Amino acid sequence: MSGAVIIVGLGPGDAAKVTPEVTAALAEATDVVGYIPYVARVAPREGLTLHPSDNRVELDRATHALEMAAAGARVVVVSSGDPGVFAMASAVFEALEARPDLAHVPITVLPGITAMLAAAAAAGAPLGHDFCAINLSDNLKPFDLVERRLRLAAQADFAMGFYNPRSKSRPHQFARVLQILREECEPGRLVIFARAVSTPEQAIRVVRLIDATEDMADMRTVVLIGNSATRRVGDYVYTPRSA
Repeated sequence: MSGAVIIVGLGPGDAAKVTPEVTAALAEATDVVGYIPYVARVAPREGLTLHPSDNRVELDRATHALEMAAAGARVVVVSSGDPGVFAMASAVFEALEARPDLAHVPITVLPGITAMLAAAAAAGAPLGHDFCAINLSDNLKPFDLVERRLRLAAQADFAMGFYNPRSKSRPHQFARVLQILREECEPGRLVIFARAVSTPEQAIRVVRLIDATEDMADMRTVVLIGNSATRRVGDYVYTPRSA
């Protein structure tokens, strides 16, 4: 079997949301690399070697995958959600750019269901019109850039999806996010806190922006902000396509 790198998304958590082509790629893999909790979602089997690693070594992980593939391994690089959304696909191509000697390695990216889309589906259709996704973590970019993009997106009246809203190491930053939103949006703007989406612990909470507090989010939470036309109908939240 010739070597290759296949970059896959495992979806938001529910095994039923892993696509058939991702399941097939995992069945043919000789090696799986990824962040520790994502690799833990892959069942061990004979002939498969698992390579879990810390979340802050994306480029090292990507380079290792390319090197193994160059040696003949069929390597699957796993991310949660979709691998092209704040995940490993871009890291693999960044590693490839730094290693032109590995340019012959075939690379395939297989899409997955993102946590943002799973959260939106659980709430109704809050992303029914123009929307954007913003990673609130400042691990790979300065927080002032996060603030600028957030403010401009709010001024443009996008619905928004926020990843990594609040961690133990930066609990204060989500309070700043809410402050910026209150400066740019009306107090009744709908905010959806979707925690552990698609898992048995899933919890969906909808509040007005004026009532949102920083402790409503953690790293297992996707936060969705409607645009100015987003509204409730029964138990659901949706944004009209004409908004």
